[in-house]
Amino acid sequence: MKFYAILRHLKTLGSPYVVQSINRTCISSFSLTTCTGQLKYDQKTDWGKNKKHRQVKLRVFLDSMADPAIEQVLAPLRASVKEQGDLVRQLKADGAPVLDVKKAVLELKARKKILEDKELALTPNVTFDRAKMEDLLKRRFFFDQSFAIYGGITGQFDFGPMGCAFKANLLQTWRQFFVLEEQMLEVDCSILTPEPVLKVSGHVDRFADLMVKDVKTGECFRLDHLIKAHLEKIASNPKTSTETKEECKDIIIKLDGMDKAEMAAVMNKFEMKSPLTGNDLTVPIEFNLMFATQIGPSGLIKGFLRPETAQGIFVNFKRLLEFNQGKLPFAAAQIGNAFRNEISPRSGLIRVREFTMAEIEHFCDPNDKTHPKFESVKNVELVLYSACNQMSGEAAERITIGDAVSTGLVANETLGYFMVRIHQFLIKSGVDPSRLRFRQHMANEMAHYACDCWDAECLTSYGWIECVGCADRSAYDLTQHTKATGIRLAAEKKLDQPKIVDIVEATPNKAVLGKEFKKDAKYISETLANFTLEEIENLEKSLETNGNYELSAADRKFTLTKDHVTVKRCTETVHVEEIIPSVIEPSFGVGRIMYAIFEHNFKQRENDEQRTYLSLPAIVAPLKCSVLPLSGNAEFVPFIKQLSSDLTKVDVSHKIDDSSGSIGRRYARTDEIAIPYGITIDFDTLKEPNSVTLRERDSMVQVRIPLKDIALVVHNLAYSKDSWSEVTKKYPKFEQQESKI
Repeated sequence: MKFYAILRHLKTLGSPYVVQSINRTCISSFSLTTCTGQLKYDQKTDWGKNKKHRQVKLRVFLDSMADPAIEQVLAPLRASVKEQGDLVRQLKADGAPVLDVKKAVLELKARKKILEDKELALTPNVTFDRAKMEDLLKRRFFFDQSFAIYGGITGQFDFGPMGCAFKANLLQTWRQFFVLEEQMLEVDCSILTPEPVLKVSGHVDRFADLMVKDVKTGECFRLDHLIKAHLEKIASNPKTSTETKEECKDIIIKLDGMDKAEMAAVMNKFEMKSPLTGNDLTVPIEFNLMFATQIGPSGLIKGFLRPETAQGIFVNFKRLLEFNQGKLPFAAAQIGNAFRNEISPRSGLIRVREFTMAEIEHFCDPNDKTHPKFESVKNVELVLYSACNQMSGEAAERITIGDAVSTGLVANETLGYFMVRIHQFLIKSGVDPSRLRFRQHMANEMAHYACDCWDAECLTSYGWIECVGCADRSAYDLTQHTKATGIRLAAEKKLDQPKIVDIVEATPNKAVLGKEFKKDAKYISETLANFTLEEIENLEKSLETNGNYELSAADRKFTLTKDHVTVKRCTETVHVEEIIPSVIEPSFGVGRIMYAIFEHNFKQRENDEQRTYLSLPAIVAPLKCSVLPLSGNAEFVPFIKQLSSDLTKVDVSHKIDDSSGSIGRRYARTDEIAIPYGITIDFDTLKEPNSVTLRERDSMVQVRIPLKDIALVVHNLAYSKDSWSEVTKKYPKFEQQESKI
C-alpha cells in the first residue's frame, strides 16, 4: 500500500493523528515531537478559544516503509549516532573515568537531537487539536482542576461523574484482567507510612531535589534544570567565548554529581536570575518530594504520604506467603493513591501531585524465573525499543516475546509474560496499538538493583509518555527490610536431594549476658542472631586475637568476651533451602493511562469537525447505553420505565435523556460522553410486537430489536460477550436517516 493511501485510510478512520513520515524497521513503532503547553483549567476563560498551543505539532513514523530519498539524507546522521553509541559502549567496557563517559553520553544526545530535527524537517506538518479535546473533557466534566472556584491548585484534579465512572470501569477491568485471571492476592495498605519504612526503601534520601525561589513572586524552580537551561543558553550564544562554552559544557556534564554548595557557586558565578521575571533567586533549598506529616497528637512519630504503593506489599510479604501456604511463585496486587510533591507539575493528568497507582509484585525464585503461562503468549508480537537501538539511533522493532526472551533482549520469561499482559490490557482498555511501544531503560536510567526494566509508552500530543513500568527489581526490597527489622522476609524451597551444609553461628551465653548487661542483653542477643557469615568470622577472629569484641547494638557499644559469646561450627542435613524471592513489578499509572485513552479515542465526525466524540471501548465507557424517547409523548413513559428497570437488572449502566431537542442533537450529546449504544423509543415502539432501535456510536448504524430482547443484547455488547457485527446480522437494519443537528 502506498504511503499516501495509508494517510487517506487513517483519515477515514477519524484518527486525530495522521502519519507524517516513514522510517524503516517496524510498522507500529512511532516517534513524536510536540510543541507542548501546560494543561491549565480556568473557569473564567472560554475553553478551546485563543489557545496558544491549540495546534500541537506531531511527528509519527511508520517504520518499515521509508522513502529512499529521505533515508539517503538520514543515513549519515544515523551512522553518526551509531558511531557515538559504540564509543559510549567501549568506554563503559574499558572502565573509563565517569566524566569521560558522561561527556560521550552528552555528545550522543546531541547527535540524536540533530537526527530528530532533520527527520522533522523532512516531513510535512501534522497537528492535533488538543484544546478541542480539553474543551470536551471539561464541558462534560470528565475532570477539572481541584478547588477551581478558589483559583485552583496546579497538579491536582477532581474527576466528575463521567471521569469517575470511566476510572472505576478501567480499574474493574484491571482487576478482572490481573487479579482474577492471574489469581493474585489483593491488599489495601495504609497511605500514612512511618519514616523508617521509606528510609530503608531509599525514598527519604533519593526523593530530594534542590530548588530556588523567586524572592519577589515565590515562583519555584528545580535548580539542576535551571542551571542546565541557563548554561545551554549561554553556550548557544555566538558571542560567548570558546573557553566559556567549554566551561558550560563541563558543568552540565558534572551537574548530576554536584552538591548544594557547588550548585550555589555556579549560580553566583553566572549571576542567574528568575527566567520568568529576572528577579533575584534565593539560596538553594533542599526539597523532599514526599509529603511529610506527624502521626498522632504528640508529633513524635514522623511519617509521609506514600510515594508509591509497593512498600505496603513488601512489609506484608511474610503474611502473604503464609496465606499462600508458603508456595512460590505468587503475586500480590494493590490499587491506591500515592503522592509526590512535584516542584513543577504539568501536562494535565500526566504529572500531578496525587495519583492512583495499580501495582503488582510477583514474587518468584531468583534462580527460576520461568512462567507457566509463557508458552501461551510466546508468539505475541510487541514493539520493542531496546537500549541498543536507542544507543545506535535505530528505530524500534516488532518482535515476538518468545524471540526477545530466548535472545536475552528481555531478561526472563516472567518479565516477558507480564509485558504481553500489559500490552493486552492497554489495547482492551482503548489504547491504540499503533501508538504503543515498550522502551527498555538504558544503563544510566536503571536502578542499581534492577536486572531489567521496560516501560510501556503511549504516543500522545505530549510525546511518548510512560504509562506502565515493568521491572525485575531482584531481591532488593525484601533484603533491605530484612536487614532493618531483623525479620526474615524469605521463603523456603524444597530441595530435590537433601544436602549437608556447614552451620556457623554466634551463640550468646544468655545467663552471663543478662547478669552483666541487664535489659541491654536482649538487644545484644538480637544483634548476634542477625550476624552475617562475614560478621561471625570477624567476631571469632577478634575473640581469638584480642580476647574481646566491640559490638554495636541499640546505638551503643558493648565489649564482649568469650564468656559472653562463642562461635559454634557444625554440619546439618537440610531438605529445604531459604531463598529471598526476586520481584517482578508491573506498575500502572492510572491517570496517565486515562489520558492516553482520551487522546487515542478523541474523534471528529467526517465532514463535521465541530461534532466531536470519545470512542471509548464499551468495557470502560462511563455508561453503557442511553435511553432516548423520540419526543415528549406521554405514551413513551411506561416504556422508558420498563427499559430502565430491565437494564438495571442485567447490570447495564444507562442514562435517560428525555430533554427537548432533536434526536440527532441528543445522540451527539451522548456521543461526547462516550456512551457506546443508544436505545430509541419511537412510534413503532407503541405497536405490537413492541420494538426499539439500537444505535452504535462509532458507525451510527441502527438496528430494530424486540423490546423483550434489548436489555440482554446491550448487556452482551457492553461486556464483550457479543460483537456489533453479530448483532447487525441477527436483527434488521433501521434505515431511517439520523436527524441533523
